Amino acid sequence: MQIKVEKASRFSFVSNLFLFAIKLIAGILSNSIAIISDAINSFADVLTTSAVHFSVKVSYKKADHDHQYGHHAAQPIAAIVLAIFAGVAGITIIRESIARIIHPSIEDILTFPIIVLSLTIFLKSFMVIYFQRIGQKYDSPAVRALSVDSWNDVLSSFIALLGIIVSSFGLKYFDGVAGIMIAFFIFRGGYHIAKENIDYLMGKAADKELLLEISNRALKVPGVKGLNDLKSHFIGNKYHIEIHIEVDKNFTTKISHDIGLDVKKVVAELPEVAEVFVHIDPV
Repeated sequence: MQIKVEKASRFSFVSNLFLFAIKLIAGILSNSIAIISDAINSFADVLTTSAVHFSVKVSYKKADHDHQYGHHAAQPIAAIVLAIFAGVAGITIIRESIARIIHPSIEDILTFPIIVLSLTIFLKSFMVIYFQRIGQKYDSPAVRALSVDSWNDVLSSFIALLGIIVSSFGLKYFDGVAGIMIAFFIFRGGYHIAKENIDYLMGKAADKELLLEISNRALKVPGVKGLNDLKSHFIGNKYHIEIHIEVDKNFTTKISHDIGLDVKKVVAELPEVAEVFVHIDPV
């Protein structure tokens, strides 16, 4: 699992570094704020992917004395960093794009920029599918954030491509308009990434479907007569579950304890769950 997630983050880093280099060259040659904005977006991706790669390695470390419940929060923190970079990049792009609308300065060298943006759209479309699959399969919020970010890159590159094509017909101010539109998608991606991962960091409770699955599993354990409390909250990107089970008051301490261990085992088998705390109530 860890190897697959780390491989995804390395692939993202190399790809974004390559795209940043070729888009920066294309942007300088054409003096297009739309392409330069797209290059800035890729550079932000390079920085944040580095943070994601580091966070993935940290999140899979075993619990230690200072972090007794593990390091799962590392990935949501990295995703928040990505969202912050998105906000900073968006503000910078809007400021420069407004200036380019007032004073258009795009050049007429368009062949290379069109090739670069077309390549970006193709590569990023593949990355959307790849990161989405890895993020869902291994329940990695950091990799899912890369999927969202890659989709926004597809949209922003398409807008940049549209911007330079329209500008070639004499409407050079449209290059600045395209830059502002790209900033909007950068903001949008940052917002959705931040919203999901703030829930992780704030300890949001599990949804009704997962709580029902936990209840059903616990009630099927022999010796469990009922449940009287069930709580959950995120620790990083995994849930900690607190469950109160009812057992016969005439059971010995050992029997009651073993029933509690069985409940803990079946609930901990759920991939969304990191830790289970079972409280036993004699009835």
